[in-house]
Amino acid sequence: MHTKDMLAEALRGVGLADMAERAASGHYHDYLSPLAMPEMQLINDLAEAAGRHHGSSDRIMALRSRVMMGDFDATTEESDEWAASPEGQAAFRRLMDGS
Repeated sequence: MHTKDMLAEALRGVGLADMAERAASGHYHDYLSPLAMPEMQLINDLAEAAGRHHGSSDRIMALRSRVMMGDFDATTEESDEWAASPEGQAAFRRLMDGS
């Protein structure tokens, strides 16, 4: 299972359906996200969600800890897939060109 889908499942499990939908689309993923620092955004979003969902704040904060420990980091396979993609190849060209 792709790590974005594992994260989405975990978010659904703590009652964060909107965040789960974003996760399923790759919003918080190391290589699929449009964000510069998706993990930091996820950590911040979870902290905010815990403040809004008092009844499940302990479970949300436990999930936040898992994120901080790297439980949902992209796998080597996902990294390799991105590196071989047109987006990954373009990023490598920019690095090599110094632009």
